[in-house]
Amino acid sequence: MWSELSKIAMPVVFNEPLSFLQRISEYMEHTNLIHKACSLSDSIDRMQVVAAFAVSAVASQWERTGKPFNPLLGETYELTREDEGYRLISEQVSHHPPISAFHAQSLKQEFEFHGSIYPKLKFWGKSVEAEPKGIMTLELLKHKEVYTWTNPMCCVHNIILGKLWIEQYGTVEIVNHRTGDKCVLNFKPCGMFGKELHKVEGHIQDKSKKKRRVIYGKWTECMYSMDPKVYEAYKKSDKKTGGDSKKLKPVSEYSLFSEESDEMPEVQETVTVIPGSALLWRILPRPADSAQMYNFTSFAMTLNELEPGMERLLAPTDCRLRPDIRAMENGDMDSSSTEKERLEEKQRASRRERSVDEEEWSTSWFQLGTNPHTGAEDWLYTGGYFDRNYTDCPSIY
Repeated sequence: MWSELSKIAMPVVFNEPLSFLQRISEYMEHTNLIHKACSLSDSIDRMQVVAAFAVSAVASQWERTGKPFNPLLGETYELTREDEGYRLISEQVSHHPPISAFHAQSLKQEFEFHGSIYPKLKFWGKSVEAEPKGIMTLELLKHKEVYTWTNPMCCVHNIILGKLWIEQYGTVEIVNHRTGDKCVLNFKPCGMFGKELHKVEGHIQDKSKKKRRVIYGKWTECMYSMDPKVYEAYKKSDKKTGGDSKKLKPVSEYSLFSEESDEMPEVQETVTVIPGSALLWRILPRPADSAQMYNFTSFAMTLNELEPGMERLLAPTDCRLRPDIRAMENGDMDSSSTEKERLEEKQRASRRERSVDEEEWSTSWFQLGTNPHTGAEDWLYTGGYFDRNYTDCPSIY
């Protein structure tokens, strides 16, 4: 039993004061990992750092139970970080189905990172499952390498009753299209006793399918890499030890439609570091007031800032200029709700007009094409955004 939720207008009380386009830009929080990968000479070493980046890109979802605002058709978001050496542009290229496209590029022509995301939402009684359809493409230009992958599933539990909590699960397969190397990461579901909550385990194999590295950790904490033989030897010696699962309360999949909430299992131990492991990535600590600020990371807290002079540079479609999000950030929930309804009605009226005139919506910065590396349909950046000519931008606010 499930239904599409992407078309339902939710009250702003369920939201966080960011657009989904801004949430996408949080993939870039650990850009230092891309720079690290660019600097390495060995392709397996590069792959394990790219794998850490793929995990880090979804780490900001931890405890982020507020729903980002649905982007309006034609909405954009730009982020330039000279300190991190990149700039990003994203655009809402379709409303039904909702599709968000983004393109990030190194300021020194070292990498490009891009993709288009069509989040399919399903309602399962007490939880909402988001399937982030769409391919991530990372190009390391100096090495002439292209990596592609899709993100894991995300599930928010207890949307009706109890404390909201998040888990991510599914298999993420990262392919290096030049070398044939592959990394398979298993984001584990929490399981009956919660022992697997947040765990990620996987391996890197070369084109002859020989295992070259084992990767393990938690997407909420850190990721490690090690030699497969050492890992297997450790696992064999460790087989007889482990916690007493009888003390743990089960999270029953059969209780989906019961009146009780699914309690989030207590997070077991932090990641047990196996001797001989190398740290690939560790999550940055959240600011002290994060719990009062929608569980934002330090990075997320900066995304809606409108610095003096910025407004005249931004495209008029940038979500920093969206009045409903700005009102919510300022604590004015009534204005936020009123503005959200006004913007949604304006969008509907615009769609009706186009229907009468038999006009197709025209995107500004991306066009539908084929991802040259996967052959799949993808929205590709056409360039020109940072030339700062926005005279043809639609009036959406």
